[in-house]
Amino acid sequence: MTDLAKAALAVAKAIQQEVSGGHRPPDEGTPPCSEQVLAFSLVRGTRGYVEKVVNQINGCYEHGWYDACAVMIRRLVETLIIEVFESYGIAARIQNSSGDFLYLSELISKTLTESAWNLGRNTKTALPRLKDIGDQSAHSRRFVAHRSDIDRIIPDLRTVVQELTLLAQLK
Repeated sequence: MTDLAKAALAVAKAIQQEVSGGHRPPDEGTPPCSEQVLAFSLVRGTRGYVEKVVNQINGCYEHGWYDACAVMIRRLVETLIIEVFESYGIAARIQNSSGDFLYLSELISKTLTESAWNLGRNTKTALPRLKDIGDQSAHSRRFVAHRSDIDRIIPDLRTVVQELTLLAQLK
């Protein structure tokens, strides 16, 4: 290979690296432009991972990634339920014999029947609805969530997040 060919190849590689490197997203994501699904004030100051999940929920919604939004909602609900049980010192009640946390359906069942707290009526009815949309988006190969699917559960999500963060003593 001639010196000129080597130089041209080096320039081409440098251009390719510059172009591809300039379009990479940040390592930890960026805050969304809006809070159309869940007000950040509900989770501000709780746990960093809870705050980041809420940012992802809002970001997915504003970009029209509704299945991703629904899955992140499911993740948030699961996380907050675990936080509640841990804050009461009864996390073992939602773990299997290996110490792994139970699946969301079992987490919700145990949350609804736990006598250490008294969930509000709206939270009791909302939890299964939030699980359903998250499950469909995560596990149903023919289901594709639409904005209206998320819009329909926004009041449920707000109710559940506020109650669970308070029960978990995160706020």
